[in-house]
Amino acid sequence: MPKKKTALTIEERLQQALVPAEEQPYKVPENWVWVRLESVASWGSGGTPSRKHEEYYNGDILWIKTGELNNGWIYDTEEKITDEGLKKSSAKLFPPYSVLIAMYGATIGKVAILGVPATTNQACACAVCNQSLLYMYLFYYCISQKNVFIEKGKGGAQPNISQIILKQHPIPLPPLSEQQRIVERIEELFAKLDEAKERLQEVADSFAVRKAAILHKAFTGELTKQWRRENGVSDESWEEKTLQDVCSMKITDGTHKTPVYCDSEKGVKFLSAKDITAEKICWDNIKYIVPELHEELYKRLAPQVDDVLLAKNGTTGVAAIVETDDIFDIYVTLAVLRPEKSIIYPLYLLKVVNSPLCKEQFAQHLTGIGVPNLHLRDIKEVLIPLPTIPEQHEIVRLIDDLLARERSAQQATEQALASIDLMKKSILARAFRGELGTNKASEASALELLKQVLAEN
Repeated sequence: MPKKKTALTIEERLQQALVPAEEQPYKVPENWVWVRLESVASWGSGGTPSRKHEEYYNGDILWIKTGELNNGWIYDTEEKITDEGLKKSSAKLFPPYSVLIAMYGATIGKVAILGVPATTNQACACAVCNQSLLYMYLFYYCISQKNVFIEKGKGGAQPNISQIILKQHPIPLPPLSEQQRIVERIEELFAKLDEAKERLQEVADSFAVRKAAILHKAFTGELTKQWRRENGVSDESWEEKTLQDVCSMKITDGTHKTPVYCDSEKGVKFLSAKDITAEKICWDNIKYIVPELHEELYKRLAPQVDDVLLAKNGTTGVAAIVETDDIFDIYVTLAVLRPEKSIIYPLYLLKVVNSPLCKEQFAQHLTGIGVPNLHLRDIKEVLIPLPTIPEQHEIVRLIDDLLARERSAQQATEQALASIDLMKKSILARAFRGELGTNKASEASALELLKQVLAEN
């Protein structure tokens, strides 16, 4: 008969729980101890009831997938299972305040905490803290360890960690009262950062509104009202014209052959609607066509410097200006708007075509199912405001200046938002080193608490 295993003494269990000095990630205060996660929480994972049995689903029991782990509280789930599904699978019901960690794939290291009883799939590890560990302390610590978990999960086709890895993972354990102070301090600092982030996000989200307001003022005359006054230009000098009045328009012949692509060394640059961004042509990923298809280019149309290329489908209504005299060809998804320079400044044409004023008119004439399309006849009839040429130049200058300032402010806001996330990471790193100013050296060591809990369990 096999020998019965002898129960471990408290000292032996303590040695298993403590992390040897050479494996400790960093120094912590004297009354803290480094322990393994398995010594301060019981661990489990879930399961997925068979999809072949409809009766296992659409019940009342919450069933969590890793995609729902949100670094916050969970009170509801996308899917729910039945009592039968719970009994006939490896799913388990975990109590409120369980801490969940994603073990597999793209969500590895994401964390959540249960606000209500729930089950999980097998990709979630669930920790139920014992009396030596506060669940909120574990929750924040696991958030701080995301990158470490990801690193430990490398090596396979997709990253994953196991319960074995989690159980052996080290955690700095302070006295219970210090754990509570750390949690309170983290939440106090996070609340201030969240308030700042909310205000910054409002500023970032309002960029599009501010840009639209600038363009509205530009093309209603408000932006240059003072300029007209200073230069003796009448408000009555503004006219309303169609695009056809101010530029010639061309598109490739509808019978133009389907492009045959080739290497850049042998071919001719070839643009389509996907290469048109707001105001600029993106040359980064253009294709090249065989020269034979390009031979008739100058008989059909030849894009020139200051031509405005307008996307007729795909990125419909987006326009860019030609800034190079390189020879290139274009696909039928683009229209060429060639400004009559005695009437309209090319950059003014570009700005107004890309403004909400024209986009709203384009939107009214979209046709086609799936991929919207603009017909040249409708583009020609789009109405635009037309001030004098000098005022057009001033409008372009003011738009560029104001939008440059807005973009600068936008970038500064985005940098500030990113810095808030970095500050949160820094707070967590300091919290679990005892560097938030909350530790009281006079408090009894967490080692005594650990011994007591091990003795009781």
